[in-house]
Amino acid sequence: MTMLGDEADTTGAAGCRDVVEGAQTLGDRVYDQLLDAIMTGEIPLGAKIGENDLAQRFGVSRGPLREAIRRLEERRLVIRTAHVGARVVEMSDTSLLELFFVREAMEGMAARLASQRMSDAEIADLERLLDAHGESVADREHYDQRDHDLDFHYRIAKGARNDMIEGLLCRDLYQLLQIYRYRHSAVPGRAQRALLEHRRVAAAIAARDGDLAETLMRRHIVAARKILEGLLAGTAATAVPHPELK
Repeated sequence: MTMLGDEADTTGAAGCRDVVEGAQTLGDRVYDQLLDAIMTGEIPLGAKIGENDLAQRFGVSRGPLREAIRRLEERRLVIRTAHVGARVVEMSDTSLLELFFVREAMEGMAARLASQRMSDAEIADLERLLDAHGESVADREHYDQRDHDLDFHYRIAKGARNDMIEGLLCRDLYQLLQIYRYRHSAVPGRAQRALLEHRRVAAAIAARDGDLAETLMRRHIVAARKILEGLLAGTAATAVPHPELK
């Protein structure tokens, strides 16, 4: 967690710093709790954010809670409308699937560019990240990648060294997809399959094979979209790999 000064009166200055740091720490805690509640579905998509109820639930004043809500608005996970207030974002099934088509094209190109532009050190870090992911999903059905630098797709988007791709993926699409990714990764077998697909993409990038990196990333996103389509239709089952990924 990120932790967030003239000194005429030493005692007073120290006291001021304690208050600021304490308030920031509390704000981070409330933000994390609210994000977890949204990600896990405890607060449903489209649900109204009731400040009074949440302040009571988290045992905080409305100040830190409002700051947490503001941060979620910046990440497009909460929207605010006149006469309604703040609500958790909700997208139609059609809009969500359309995002996956855009994501397939953009992430495929990001993987191609990353194979050309990521340094050897960055690729080594990417492989170590996947090793850590392997430990985290060994006995779980969730593949949780909420922190930016700990997210495989975020690393690839950054490694593409393209401001347009990075902006659209990291600051727009990923914020909207994050909730859905968390929930849909619980499909039996999908976490382990997704990790394998990530490793194949990383290997293609390490080999500096842009064609293969783009192809594998596209197939990875297509697999996720097909699972989502099954979930939306109520027919999702265990993840089935693409035959060429076996």
